[in-house]
Amino acid sequence: MIIFLFGGLSREQAAMRTEDGRRNETDIELALAARTDALALTQLYERYFAAIYSYCYVRLNDTEAAEDATSEVFLKLVAGLSGYRGGTFAAWLYRIAHNVVVDVARRRSARPVALPDTLLAPGPDPEDLAIADAEQRELRAALAQLPDEQRTVMELGCADWPVHRIAEAIGKSSAAVSMLRLRAIHQLREIMTKRGQLR
Repeated sequence: MIIFLFGGLSREQAAMRTEDGRRNETDIELALAARTDALALTQLYERYFAAIYSYCYVRLNDTEAAEDATSEVFLKLVAGLSGYRGGTFAAWLYRIAHNVVVDVARRRSARPVALPDTLLAPGPDPEDLAIADAEQRELRAALAQLPDEQRTVMELGCADWPVHRIAEAIGKSSAAVSMLRLRAIHQLREIMTKRGQLR
């Protein structure tokens, strides 16, 4: 579906056009051009796909849900390009991704929970999987107690977003992002220690 949306360009065609002068265009220039140019849209997709997928995966903790959410983010990007008026593109796209993830999480919580396939397949001991799952739930619960900006910085960091990209997304300086991350780590330690998860 994404290939159809992006004009059916192959990677080779996109690479050829990129060499013709689009390589150095800013996100804003690409976003404005993407309203009528499938190549510009393809370049935005390729530039941001990994970061958006990683963010969705960190928030949803499920490959299929993250893939679906990522597709939905880019569909909303296409639908919303006419309303994009400039400004920091990463922040605009992050807001779309955040809203999609919140909606997906809400829909998922309304469905019954199924056992993961990993419990049925040969592999790690189910007890080890249960312990790892419990630890992950504890960490997610601790993250949920952080102030919004600190939680966002930690989630985007876990999704391998570089500091400068996080700074763009939340409208802060790189130094402020680093400080938010340090405060979040300190607060997470306190929360986990109080819960008996750390000593």
